[in-house]
Amino acid sequence: MTSVIDERATEAPAAPSRLLPPAGPGRPPDRLDDHLRRWGPAAGLDDPRGSAAAGLIDAVAAAGLRGRGGGGFPTAAKLRAVAGAGGRRAPVVVVNAAESEPASAKDRALMTGAPHLVLDGAQLAAAAIGARRITVAVHRGDPAADSLAAAVHERAARWPAAAPVEIAQLPRRYVASQETALVRWLSGGEARPTVAPPRPSERGVGKHPALVQNAETLADLALIGRFGPTWFRSVGTPDEPGTRLFTVSGAVADPGVYELAGGARGAEVLARAGGGPGGVQAVLVGGYGGRWVSTDGFRAAPLTTGRGPGTVALGAGVVIALPPDGCGVRETARLARWLADQSAGQCGPCAFGLPAISAQLTALAAGWLDRGGVATLERWAGQIRGRGACAHPDGVTQLVTSALTVFAAEVDQHVTGRCSARPEAPPVCPLPTGDEAEPWR
Repeated sequence: MTSVIDERATEAPAAPSRLLPPAGPGRPPDRLDDHLRRWGPAAGLDDPRGSAAAGLIDAVAAAGLRGRGGGGFPTAAKLRAVAGAGGRRAPVVVVNAAESEPASAKDRALMTGAPHLVLDGAQLAAAAIGARRITVAVHRGDPAADSLAAAVHERAARWPAAAPVEIAQLPRRYVASQETALVRWLSGGEARPTVAPPRPSERGVGKHPALVQNAETLADLALIGRFGPTWFRSVGTPDEPGTRLFTVSGAVADPGVYELAGGARGAEVLARAGGGPGGVQAVLVGGYGGRWVSTDGFRAAPLTTGRGPGTVALGAGVVIALPPDGCGVRETARLARWLADQSAGQCGPCAFGLPAISAQLTALAAGWLDRGGVATLERWAGQIRGRGACAHPDGVTQLVTSALTVFAAEVDQHVTGRCSARPEAPPVCPLPTGDEAEPWR
């Protein structure tokens, strides 16, 4: 039996193609035999309760793997918390592949192109914590559900002793895939966030301790299980080991999902997407709960999980380049309106604060706000930060305050009614349609 802590770097694939399947338009998802030929056997899957998974948590800790969904929490700490929850209720593993960020496509790329890699990670995690079932969550109508269902069927025939896998399709709402909202929905409630503690690792799905991990995180975990922590750290930086997936769009030549070494600078990300042939005014990083960054600051800074000096927090790996003729104030007002509508409405900051901020920002974009109104907008954003039942208000206020800083000159133009951006310039930040009618259950 191969141990998960064996170091087999000579057999392992080289970066930067660790996670993403080989490129090709219309390429079908990996079948199980193709997957095993590409990656080799996965330790622990033939004997899911055997000794192969025993060293997995230590290997993940040594690899320095952090969650890839945006929070960046140490994966090994989550594994240990769930494994040590104890009690008579066996833990469950929840694969969070429901990308609520409208501009993100990285998890869908994994689930449609390499579903077996994600499921390998889920099975290894289940073996390591003693879980007896796995749930993979995607949004309703997500095309990834079809390739995922085929992969689950193949695996059930190959590994009948492995933890069974079910697919759940949750409401297409922005906050529905937040960890506590997802657990609440899987337990029969609405897909709205809850206040923690208790945390899902303590009292999760149906009161069972739950390990909730992003699809990209589990794909990385599967490779650590195969090739060990030293191989995982052979790319990236000591603080940002491994690779990261980025969804790049906007004013770039080749929008898409790209894989780069951890700690890559913004200039490398733009270059992989063909650069900004017509110029880039600013960049939105991390998704719609992220922040705007000046082009020069983005190009020079390492993109990291944390918020160290001179770095840019990459969040869920979303990068949107704003073209020179775009208006950052209008883009942000449009996003703020949608985000306010997408809130769970369970606390004051969401129910009252976000609509007020959205209305004020809309007035600014229309040229109806004076400098006192801008000061009020800044004050409101500061007042609701950190006071929400979940992090949704914090994300919105971070987006808004970063826009007021990065687009300070444009803010002045809107106050004086002299915005230089083309009024007919199309928006670059994608938004879904019909989400407002989606039920919370």
